[in-house]
Amino acid sequence: MFKECLHHSSDLKWAYAYDCDTFHLRLRTKRDDVEEAVAVTGDKYDWEKHSIDIQMEKIAADSLYDYWEAVIKPEFRRFSYGFRVSSGDETLWLIENGIFEEQPTPPGGYFEVPFIHAVDLFDAPEWAKSAIFYQIMPDRFANGDTDNDPEGIRPWGETPGGEDHFGGDLQGIIDNLKHLTDLGINAIYMTPLFTAPSNHKYDTIDYKQIDPQFGDAQLLKKLVKACHELGIRVVLDAVFNHTSEQFPPFQDVIQNGENSRYKDWFHLSSFPVEVKDGIPNYATFGFYGNMPKLNTAHPEVKQYLLDIAVYWMREADIDGWRLDVANEIDHAFWRDFRTAVKTEKPDAFIIGEVWGNSLNWLHGDEFDSAMNYPFTNEVTDFFNSVDSAASTFADQINRLLMRYPQQTNEALFNLLSSHDIPRAGTRFGGNKDRLKLAIVFMLTSMGIPCIYYGDEIGIDGGNDPDCRKCMEWDTDKQDRELFDFYQLLISLRKEHAVLRDGRFRFLQADNESGTLLFERLNGKQHFTIWMNNTEDTVTLKHPMNTDDWHDALTNDEVHTIDEQLQIELAPLDFRILYRNI
Repeated sequence: MFKECLHHSSDLKWAYAYDCDTFHLRLRTKRDDVEEAVAVTGDKYDWEKHSIDIQMEKIAADSLYDYWEAVIKPEFRRFSYGFRVSSGDETLWLIENGIFEEQPTPPGGYFEVPFIHAVDLFDAPEWAKSAIFYQIMPDRFANGDTDNDPEGIRPWGETPGGEDHFGGDLQGIIDNLKHLTDLGINAIYMTPLFTAPSNHKYDTIDYKQIDPQFGDAQLLKKLVKACHELGIRVVLDAVFNHTSEQFPPFQDVIQNGENSRYKDWFHLSSFPVEVKDGIPNYATFGFYGNMPKLNTAHPEVKQYLLDIAVYWMREADIDGWRLDVANEIDHAFWRDFRTAVKTEKPDAFIIGEVWGNSLNWLHGDEFDSAMNYPFTNEVTDFFNSVDSAASTFADQINRLLMRYPQQTNEALFNLLSSHDIPRAGTRFGGNKDRLKLAIVFMLTSMGIPCIYYGDEIGIDGGNDPDCRKCMEWDTDKQDRELFDFYQLLISLRKEHAVLRDGRFRFLQADNESGTLLFERLNGKQHFTIWMNNTEDTVTLKHPMNTDDWHDALTNDEVHTIDEQLQIELAPLDFRILYRNI
């Protein structure tokens, strides 16, 4: 066995409490190198009377490694542990002190979990883990009140330019809530609502005022109340990394320079503040001089922004925040932000915009979730090509899953489209069968699904601003078959908890083609999802020792043949089966 590949550490993704009574241990080994892995556990105060060996299960693999997991319910909420791995006649022990060929006497030098404290748990709100989110850009969703239209709006439905306004508003969202409930949505996240010069509002001027082109605070309260009555939660978008250059404190800096009382609110390198040859002499979002970066470590700035977060929760009873450019703000700010938000509303949901590995923000003291763009990219790349190997896709998804503890994976914000990337329909070249496979994967995977407005009725769009087209409300121009498909899969996910909280594991991923099989499993139900990402008819087989399977969409019985399930799939087709346990 390759000792160099044998790895465990006592940090978050390798050893973590799933709840107050349950602890998960993970171990990494070289792929296909280890035949058996065992977690050797016991109480450090009396190992002889309170020790138990727990068989580990191989839960994932990527191109280089296998990942093993043991689930432990420690008798006294504490334990010490090591690992025993074997292959053929060879056996190794891994403890905190190193790797040994003979078992070291426990518990000295073993890993240790001193005590499971409830306050230390990662604890995303339960409602969020059951949510089907819908992202709305208010300017592009629906124009419900023409009296608040800004000057020079473009006719609804024309091709958008970067600076165009179309007149969508909060009243338009209120008027179309039935569309969301018919679809099965139970949570919405709106891009920024606060006063700003742009159509997207990611350049805030006044954090305490709803932009007049959208309505006012009373209308927001009306929207939130109407949503809550329909069982829909509401999350707003906060831009705390930067502001508009028209933000009054920054204007004060422009006017008063070094004498401005707000000069320390920003990251300034010299005076006067200016943009020279396209490069600002102050920190900004990207190199956009019209978006100066806030100094969130400054006590006044921090308190100002924390007060804004709490203000809108009290004022409008919103259910959480999506945080723009979250990875460019200091961790100390986000820890204080979480404390302020959760003190005001303990089940508020906090989503950070982090485009890569988000683990540093998901330790339980900052965010509840992060926008899972790595998932987006892997799913769209695989289902968009007949040449994609399912084994490579499974390796990549497993690699992403092993970045985080299970409860974190359950709360990640999965999406196929957003206002920042081309729409899924366009990325799939208009091939609806391929798009459907991606939809099935998202809605049966671990994590919280989010649907970008209009995806459900077939709106296309390339890079920004094309991905920000107006919603199409003429039903004759909507893809109603696609709407029905989304509706069907959303209903299935909402009906079966196993699709939200069950273990995720690939059972097959063909090395030569794009066929794959994965499962979701909890203590009550077992789902298997069979997918054919090829343009040929295929028959997939997998051993199953029980015969009580049903098609999840038709409820037809599905029988095993010689203790195997055999499923024939047409080109670019899928099947979802389930059994009760």
